[in-house]
Amino acid sequence: MAEKNNNIGMKVALGIAIALLVGTGFYASQLYQEKKENEIQLTKDKDLIMNDLNNMAKQYEIAIGENEVTNKKLVEAKERIQGLIDSLKVSEANVGTLWRYKQKYVALQKEMDVLLVENDKLKVENQLLTTSLDSTRVRLEERTMFTDSLLVQNTALAEVVETAKVLSTVGLKGFGVIERSSGKLIPTERARRVDKIRVCYTVTKNNLVQAGDQEFYVQVIDPNNNILGENEQVTFGEQTLNYSVISKFNYENVALDVCEFVAPRDEDFEKGRYIVNVFNDKELISSSEFTLR
Repeated sequence: MAEKNNNIGMKVALGIAIALLVGTGFYASQLYQEKKENEIQLTKDKDLIMNDLNNMAKQYEIAIGENEVTNKKLVEAKERIQGLIDSLKVSEANVGTLWRYKQKYVALQKEMDVLLVENDKLKVENQLLTTSLDSTRVRLEERTMFTDSLLVQNTALAEVVETAKVLSTVGLKGFGVIERSSGKLIPTERARRVDKIRVCYTVTKNNLVQAGDQEFYVQVIDPNNNILGENEQVTFGEQTLNYSVISKFNYENVALDVCEFVAPRDEDFEKGRYIVNVFNDKELISSSEFTLR
């Protein structure tokens, strides 16, 4: 009788063990499947953002091509989008990164809506101005009213930006300069004459950020994808950032203009397209580009 009970107990234990093994295998399979599905979805989301940015760039190209005179605002906006596209190409597809790029895409979309409306109005106004010299005064008044409207909109947008708890920048520009012995700087686009790259930007006013010493990491990439300047590294957890120069400044809760200089990798600068990025810690907050001939 005891032997019979032992056999029954062993069968029950074996059955439980098999059930646990099957359940564990099923659970592991489910986890793996969910991981693969998440990776596929993140890749799709990244492709969608990239496609949206490329479409925006094409819209700017069309608008720029329709103008007889180059619209500087449209050109600069297109350069910012191209910088974001280049950054997205090399970024990892994770929820946090894609969310940040979506936020930047939304901001660029709003900017494009305003700029294209402005561009359309300017084209209409210019066509009307050519029909009659008598209408010049009226059209200039309309343009002034439109500009005033844009200033009001930009002020409202600036107030929205101030609600963020991190510092940001506007007006990022990079360009080559000739440095005279007197200290005078002369901008130039000729690569062989450039002594240094000058990077300038404006730190926007933000009352939510505590006043005091702050620093950004400026990264200048030459046409051969080399980091110019110091080319030092800083680590944030598992992420490493190569930078050209650390931009240090004292922030007093007001808009602040900052400029830095970056030296060449060798003795001379290469001809071609240069990318300028500004990072607040590991976060890319501004991007631009320029060309040396």
